[in-house]
Amino acid sequence: MGPPNISEEVTQRLSRPKIIQATKVTYPNYWAKDPVALLCVAKVDNIAFGTGHQIYRIAILPAIEAAETEVILVTCFWARSEILDDLNDSLRKLSAKARRKGTSIRVRLCFSSCSLWQKLSQSSSLKGHVWSQAQWRSSLGLPDVDELQGLDVEIKSVFQLPFSVMHPKFVIIDRERMLLPSCNVSWENWFEGCIGLHGSVVQQFVRFWQCFWASDGDKQAVTTFSNSSTTPTPAARATVSARGPYSRNLDVQAVPAMFLPSPHHRFDLPWISSNRAPPTPLNIYLLTLFARAEREIYIQTPNLTSEVVLSKLLKCLERGVGVTIVTSRKLMRLEQIVTAGTTTGRCVRRLIRQYDEIWKRDKTAPEGDLELGLVAHKIGRLIIRFYEPRVATDPDVVEPVQSHLKLTLVDGKIAVLGSGNMDRASWHTSQELGLALTSESLVEKIWQALSTAMEGRSTTVYNSD
Repeated sequence: MGPPNISEEVTQRLSRPKIIQATKVTYPNYWAKDPVALLCVAKVDNIAFGTGHQIYRIAILPAIEAAETEVILVTCFWARSEILDDLNDSLRKLSAKARRKGTSIRVRLCFSSCSLWQKLSQSSSLKGHVWSQAQWRSSLGLPDVDELQGLDVEIKSVFQLPFSVMHPKFVIIDRERMLLPSCNVSWENWFEGCIGLHGSVVQQFVRFWQCFWASDGDKQAVTTFSNSSTTPTPAARATVSARGPYSRNLDVQAVPAMFLPSPHHRFDLPWISSNRAPPTPLNIYLLTLFARAEREIYIQTPNLTSEVVLSKLLKCLERGVGVTIVTSRKLMRLEQIVTAGTTTGRCVRRLIRQYDEIWKRDKTAPEGDLELGLVAHKIGRLIIRFYEPRVATDPDVVEPVQSHLKLTLVDGKIAVLGSGNMDRASWHTSQELGLALTSESLVEKIWQALSTAMEGRSTTVYNSD
């Protein structure tokens, strides 16, 4: 079974009684009875790479300013930053536009973490905390209420102690267009990515937001939005026409897609808990994808501490599948130790050591009998690179110092993007959202854009060739 059938296989696995039972004790879990409902179609407009600030300026903020009826922005971390300053300006412009038209535009801002005090003091209830207007400027760095009179604004945060963050990041415009970035509303100058989408995939994200983030009033509201039009909305034009250092128009139509939620789970210390990952749609899809890979796996991830992922990749290599990993050398090391009991550096060294042992074993093993068709598998090629910033040549251009991109490409046919890292926190604890896209044409375009953006930005620490 090749990669194009992955979605069908995953929906079948999600329909098994044990998986359904495990899903029912998580939240959200609306897909438990009908996992086929996670299948959808995506029309892919644009992809951009750069720092989070660059991503917001060339892709997200123009889309927000072009909104006509509603903006839904979900992020994990919220911090005072250049991104927040520019977002504030965009909200002011949006408010002024609404007032000129004599209307009101609904804006919903959702996040999980903004400070240590917020995480310690906020209720762990999944109903979250709705921030009062009096807190907007002092606590969140937003404009005063009188600057946003054309907007119907609600701000909500959800966090569960000790480490269960709601990690997704997505922006929905008028329920017709959306953007799926890897960056937060924060200050870090990291290498990020963002893809622009429209089509039925948008309603998948809307439904998740309604189920988990929306207030009772928003859940009950009757909306008149439609995503049936194939003509780009004003927000789509603003994003599609954006030109930046690492932005490329894709214009790929009708891509088979699968929405991949991964609900949060209670944090357990890694050395006293099971290494078996919860059976979420995102986890099951990635494990199935790795198991069905035939030629090549490319992974770019901020961290690599998931024992589940490492063991699966080792099996892929043993059966001849090539694996390339691009990760960060020293990103959030304290967080890695707390949530995984190890670090990316240690895991990379162990993977290399295990790979070398397999290579030596296979090298000394007897060759297969050609007449009987017993030919030994050749071990797959392993390449590991650490992200490394380019040497600065222009003091006015900000260079990303670490990679925060989350992207998996398999066999030149399937791309998985979203919020999930290949670390233990994403696989076992945090809420995550992923999106799988099946299209050779799209994957080729993503790879070409990424290769251009990553040129001169990595150093090879291991190459088995």
